[in-house]
Amino acid sequence: MQDEHPASTEARRGFLKTVAGAGLAALGGVAGAQSFDFKPAQRYPDPAVLILDPSFAKYRIYSSTVELVGTGMRWAEGPVYFPEGGYLLCSDIPNNRLMKFDEKTGKFTVHKENVNYANGNTRDRQGRLVTCEHSVTRRVVRTEKNGQVTVLADKFEGKRLNAPNDVVVKSDDSIWFTDPIFGINGEWEGARGTPEQATTNVYRIGADGQIAAMITDLVNPNGLAFSPDEKKLYVVEWKGTPNRSIWSYDVAADGGLSGKTKLIDADGPGSLDGFRVDRDGNLWCGWGFSGAFSPTATDVPGGMKAHLPLAKSEDMDGVKVFNAQGKPIGFIRLPERCANLEFGGPKRNRLYMASSHSLYALYVEAHAAV
Repeated sequence: MQDEHPASTEARRGFLKTVAGAGLAALGGVAGAQSFDFKPAQRYPDPAVLILDPSFAKYRIYSSTVELVGTGMRWAEGPVYFPEGGYLLCSDIPNNRLMKFDEKTGKFTVHKENVNYANGNTRDRQGRLVTCEHSVTRRVVRTEKNGQVTVLADKFEGKRLNAPNDVVVKSDDSIWFTDPIFGINGEWEGARGTPEQATTNVYRIGADGQIAAMITDLVNPNGLAFSPDEKKLYVVEWKGTPNRSIWSYDVAADGGLSGKTKLIDADGPGSLDGFRVDRDGNLWCGWGFSGAFSPTATDVPGGMKAHLPLAKSEDMDGVKVFNAQGKPIGFIRLPERCANLEFGGPKRNRLYMASSHSLYALYVEAHAAV
């Protein structure tokens, strides 16, 4: 189904350019920046938006198409929207910076450099930026309104955190974050380091600042989010067996968790990452090919044998939408793998998708849960 997407065959070529009709402002002076020759769909409805179940039809806007609003990143992550300013921030992890998309001007610019390889970001109930610095400092921080940085967590039981990854704030002002090892297991997204924690955990920072390990039995937990009523916590297990999964937990009034249940299985080479929940309880999940390859080598041109990938990235990259029961209902095809997403815009119905090198947007008939 690759030929249904108007941009999928035009990948990774040329210098950074303004893309007609896409609302993209050129990123002047960004070294090594690349762009797609992205062409938004000319016809309605956008063939990139697939209805997997009739229940998804009400969330698709007939006359809305996928837009490219920013590019030039190396690995886009952690989008967070600030309604007061009408802008979105996202992480460009290998480039060690935060990027900013301004909805009023359409400009996509560098917001802040040297951010300790920031990964996940969120906004607390007071409108402050909360960030997972997933390498070097290995901590969760809050940027105050005056620009000062407050450290919220960098250790647990006297030992350094692994590599804080994704973060969410609950209505009681508690902050929940995942702590896998991605930021310290290589040099691409930070600096190689030694894990000090015996397990890869999900932590809760109470309103009193106390840190507690709430989940300790997931292998490299990743994205996380609460249901609209906050009675469920969903967590991605990146190294689940046999596939990546989303686990569901019942949340007690005091924040305690119980009733661990597998809600979604990535089913083979599918790759779950960050996600968001809408007001109806649907999970909008960053999706793509996991990179898994065949254990058996196959003849390829040049007299070589190669272990070929088990799937095509162009068939899997995008956003997969599941209802609250874990049933897939919709899919948004993108020319790049989506790592994380966020609902933005004045009505919180513009879906921003942080995807490899670029930031995409699509208006939908769904709204952010919070």
